[in-house]
Amino acid sequence: MIRVPLLQRELFKEMGLIASICLGGFLCLILLGRLLQLRDLFMAQGVTFFDLVKLFTYLSPFFLIMLIPVSCMLGLFLTFLRMGADRELISLRAGGVSIWPLLPAPMLLCLLCSALTVWISLSGISWGMDNFRQTVVELARHKTSVNVQPGVFNTSFPGLTVYARQADPGSGALLDVFVLDSSRSKARATIVAPVGQIDSDPDLGQVFVRLKDGHVYREEGGELSVISFESYILSLDMTRLLGGFELSDKAPKEMSWKDLLALKGAGFKDRSENFQRRVDIELHKRFSLPAACIVLGFFALPLAFFFQGMKRQFGLIVCLGAFFLYYVLLSGGMSLAESGVLAPALALWLPNFIFLLAAAVGMWLVATEKEVNFRMLRFWVLRTLGLKGADA
Repeated sequence: MIRVPLLQRELFKEMGLIASICLGGFLCLILLGRLLQLRDLFMAQGVTFFDLVKLFTYLSPFFLIMLIPVSCMLGLFLTFLRMGADRELISLRAGGVSIWPLLPAPMLLCLLCSALTVWISLSGISWGMDNFRQTVVELARHKTSVNVQPGVFNTSFPGLTVYARQADPGSGALLDVFVLDSSRSKARATIVAPVGQIDSDPDLGQVFVRLKDGHVYREEGGELSVISFESYILSLDMTRLLGGFELSDKAPKEMSWKDLLALKGAGFKDRSENFQRRVDIELHKRFSLPAACIVLGFFALPLAFFFQGMKRQFGLIVCLGAFFLYYVLLSGGMSLAESGVLAPALALWLPNFIFLLAAAVGMWLVATEKEVNFRMLRFWVLRTLGLKGADA
């Protein structure tokens, strides 16, 4: 049985706990913000608490690939910042322990976070977004089935008046269907069919009424035309049906790794150059963000040494400021890559390279105890935050 040294075990426990708390807090804040954005959808559909939990669970992977790196970074930074404030780092140095024996626990946490982010980016995102779309469309289909009451002229659908002699809310089956389509004022149509079915397509984000063996009576320019059909699909306005929420076509950022590679391998048939660039960006993004867990984690270590003694709340600001800089570089690079100014590989990996270089320099300075060049930076930060010690 392998015995883990006490120092490594305690370091990993503290870093893991802080990273988990940060991850949970950030995720709750983002999901609450998303709740406000989707409030019209929830009010329009009468979503239950169970449906709300399901929708938020499906949305979580989309945000986790960005939240895991910053949470890992904060876990390492706040742990070593606390050790510096409690003079534990000074005691370890006095006992002859340098920064290198402290690395196994942070390295393990960074690798675990990176592995989790890889798994989410390759399969978790598409799983979550596919289920989110399917749940939203199913809610819309169920609402449509409930709204179509037997023997009642229903006008809740924009531009349509729907009547069915019999309607099953559970299956969506309709009998003796009458539909008045007035969505186009100059070409009104009356559709009559003995059988209908309310159905949905989550991939297209559509709810529609499928009619069979009926007739279309269309009046246009004072003339009446009659068309017989075996199958007729009447699409419903999803934006109005979902209370203003738009369920657009599946974007590259919602696709699985397999789908992205399939698009790339097919040569982007009938796709715009902008779409091709977005796919290339997403392919690099799925691995650059997991790598950011390791890069930002090792960047946080020397940063905590340089600002040891600072209170946690102010240290949190410093660490979030560093991540904000990384995010600005990443977002700016993605925008430039999408417009064709930068290559996607350069845009997505350049922030990692910059922070990795800074982490390497910082680790060397800490290992050789050359902190002189950073005292002015620490003085400037303390003075900016109005903390004691700025005049020292």
